[in-house]
Amino acid sequence: MDEFNNIKDNEKESDGISEETNEQTAQPNSANLTQAEPLVEEKAVEKTIVKKQSVVSLWLSGLVGGLTVAVIGFLLLFNGVIPFQNETIPNNDTSNPTSSLIQTATTEDDGATDMLSDVGEAVVGVANIQNQSLWTESNDAGSGSGVVYKVEDDRAYVVTNHHVIDGANSIEVILADGERVEAQLHGSDELTDLAVLSIDKEHVSTVATFGSSDDLVVGETAIAIGNPLGEEFAGTVTKGIISGVNRSLTVDSNQDGQADWTVDVLQTDAAINPGNSGGALINSQGEVIGINSMKIALESVEGIGFAIPIDEAQPIIDQLETEGEVNRPFIGISAVDFSTVPTEHVTQTLNLDPNEVSSGIVIAEVHPSSSAAEAGLETYDVITDIDGTAITNMMDLRQYLYQETSIGDTITVTFYRDGTQSTVDVTLQGE
Repeated sequence: MDEFNNIKDNEKESDGISEETNEQTAQPNSANLTQAEPLVEEKAVEKTIVKKQSVVSLWLSGLVGGLTVAVIGFLLLFNGVIPFQNETIPNNDTSNPTSSLIQTATTEDDGATDMLSDVGEAVVGVANIQNQSLWTESNDAGSGSGVVYKVEDDRAYVVTNHHVIDGANSIEVILADGERVEAQLHGSDELTDLAVLSIDKEHVSTVATFGSSDDLVVGETAIAIGNPLGEEFAGTVTKGIISGVNRSLTVDSNQDGQADWTVDVLQTDAAINPGNSGGALINSQGEVIGINSMKIALESVEGIGFAIPIDEAQPIIDQLETEGEVNRPFIGISAVDFSTVPTEHVTQTLNLDPNEVSSGIVIAEVHPSSSAAEAGLETYDVITDIDGTAITNMMDLRQYLYQETSIGDTITVTFYRDGTQSTVDVTLQGE
């Protein structure tokens, strides 16, 4: 079977009396004097008119000036040169200006602040402690976040991601005040990327409430709480919306280049960064609707993060807490994807026509005393169908068994052996 295993930018105007010359006024005789009296009266009238015009001009100038000042003042006020004076709700405590500012918020904002404060205390840090060698001290190999979801008896239970604690020699929970508390690992599941820890309940004052993810709609508020980039930014809150529901992502859990599992996730644009893993995605009521798990880390991609829906996570959390593992239906075989088998081995070893069979899984090993062994399946058998559902690769097999069947169910397996198609009933066991 070695052969199978080797197989993402102004005109200025004259003001006053006219300067016309009258030759008759230059000769001092009685006639001329008599004729001068109307001229004096005329000049007096002109002076009166001029005086009135001056008063009017002065009044108009004052009016225009006042209007100009008013307009300029309004513009300065409007553009912020002169600041607006805000009215705030009176606060008896004048020693804390921040307190009075908070009181100007709306009732909704007040409620949101209180809600975030409560939920934030239930989100903790999780440190993965590993021993590098016999000659070096233990150190933090990584850190993430966790959510305190339950207190029972003398223990407080914390859910986080499997990849946060994977490979740890010991695990510590980091509280809001920075205190580190040794944690007990109850169980971890690689496929769903979930793990359950517990600590002494004396360190916990707040427990998060699980909501529902099944009735979420795109556009709803989504708030992520966690410890991005480590303890320095503990309790960071980012806000966005639900960008998508029922997203399916393939996961290569064992890093062998082959997809092992498809997970259904919630998509959000609330910022999720390294260290947020295992933290809470909450709704506007402060209920946990998802466990933050991953993001698309590409320079060309922004605002695409994912969380495990809480309704799918809860059954796994319950099993990990009580059983330490997730017990799934199991056939009892090791296999490789048919697509990875070279054509010569398809024709010579499997005795199949590539034009007739083009997908499936090839059994590399049948586990002793397993359901497959009891049903008579053998090495080199090529499984192509289970209960009428096409099985094109190992991920299809896992998806069908883990989502469509239960331990104790009997399935009908269609397979090829030496070029001949056959079927067999297999009763599923637990792993």
